[in-house]
Amino acid sequence: MVMRKVMVVDDDKEFLDELKTTLRQGGYRVKIVQEARKAVAAAVESSPDVILLDLKMQGMTGFEVANKLRVVPGTRNIPIIAMSGFFTENRDDPLLGFFNINYYLQKPIYPLNVIDKIERVCHETGKK
Repeated sequence: MVMRKVMVVDDDKEFLDELKTTLRQGGYRVKIVQEARKAVAAAVESSPDVILLDLKMQGMTGFEVANKLRVVPGTRNIPIIAMSGFFTENRDDPLLGFFNINYYLQKPIYPLNVIDKIERVCHETGKK
């Protein structure tokens, strides 16, 4: 199995610690970004295979971060999985595409769901 690089952007430290542990145990290399304003620079530096992005953060929303990621040549094609409690259905909403987000996970996030979603996204985008 290829060791995928996953960047997680969220301002909830406890959630980040738990997700980081889960992803590392799942065989992923994990980059944690706790401040939304640092997400674009971190993505350029680390070139992740996928970005997990909280939508509700202080200073800048996940929607704003996604829009910034889409205009930078080095990050514009990285798949973004939004993480939020805003959505009530467990499906990918076409409206997210309007906000430059490819997929989403409903919070609370369960470890097997996040790993399954990362693998499906990477497979769909050709990052095998």
